[in-house]
Amino acid sequence: MTVAVDPFRVVFVCTGNICRSPMADIVFRSYTRRAGLDHRVSSWSAGTGDWHVGERADARTLGALARQGYDGERHRARQFSQEDFDRSDLVVALDRSHERILLEWARTTADADKVSLLRSFDSGAGDHLDVPDPYYGGPEMFDEVLGMIESACRALFRQLEPAVRQPR
Repeated sequence: MTVAVDPFRVVFVCTGNICRSPMADIVFRSYTRRAGLDHRVSSWSAGTGDWHVGERADARTLGALARQGYDGERHRARQFSQEDFDRSDLVVALDRSHERILLEWARTTADADKVSLLRSFDSGAGDHLDVPDPYYGGPEMFDEVLGMIESACRALFRQLEPAVRQPR
């Protein structure tokens, strides 16, 4: 008998959902797909603001992703909503400002307990837990930010992988 198991659900959150959080979602999905666990883990991204809702990821984000073999063309920006707390198991903030906003938006202790900083999963990050916003930088800044995100997403996936391999 096969038992259906709900996937573990992760939402990545940055400011406008056109730079950092789409990168994190796309990178994280690549890890789950390569491990054959994309049916056991679900992820998406959102922004704390609504300025870019419906827009594609920033062209520099798409370029940085493409240079590393990722495809971000299908991304469309959306704003984080209260329902995201309900439909997620983990809410991953890209920097402390996002973490602060998400904790203010949390309705319950259970909502607040879901919030973590992405780089907190990466032991190599040390005390540098914010992923810097590359929006006002050039392509090299986007590449640097993508490297940070890849390292942190790899660490996050390694932490989750044993649990998602086992039925919950």
